[in-house]
Amino acid sequence: MANMIPQETLLGFYRQGVFPMAGPDGLRLFSPDPRGIIPIGGFHVPHGTRRAWKEMDWELRVDSCFPEVMLACAEREETWIDETIFRSYLALHESGCAHSVEIWCDGRLAGGLYGVRIGAAFFGESMFHRVTNASKIALCCLVALLRKGGFQLLDTQWVTPHLAGFGAVEIPRPVYMRMLAGAVARQTDFQDATLPRAVLDRLLKSGARALDGIPRA
Repeated sequence: MANMIPQETLLGFYRQGVFPMAGPDGLRLFSPDPRGIIPIGGFHVPHGTRRAWKEMDWELRVDSCFPEVMLACAEREETWIDETIFRSYLALHESGCAHSVEIWCDGRLAGGLYGVRIGAAFFGESMFHRVTNASKIALCCLVALLRKGGFQLLDTQWVTPHLAGFGAVEIPRPVYMRMLAGAVARQTDFQDATLPRAVLDRLLKSGARALDGIPRA
């Protein structure tokens, strides 16, 4: 059986602004500076994603198949998800500290994402799609759920061109650490999979200023 990162150790990493990734030489810890986040109040839905949101026949589920989501995220030529990472995050999920947001089409898992939750902070780890636009819809659903729960921080680790299209920005590490400290100290909830489409629509349209909640350096 592969080694596992103890749950409190793993959660402690996130509280300190670091996260593990597996590589050829084993596990390494990362703490990017600048740090990538998506301001929850300033989330932007690109035109193509808005069209897919309306036109695709999809269903949102949360935590119905967390292991399958992780394994799907690992199905690529280069992956940082090894057996130790898989078992460690599965244990976090079983303890209620890691979640999967899943998009289902025709009874099949079409795409999704997973991440870690501490207080009012959600740390996005990875996403995948088997149907075009399914991972983008999953990200939109995640933001709707975070808004419903009163979350303060959506950590993306780095900013990619793909995430920039949804409003992701880079902030200095000291600013991130202040945001992190406030978010993890706040109690909130992450639920649920039974929200009707009309409620998701309303939550997704309820954004505020583009840099809402980001303290100045």
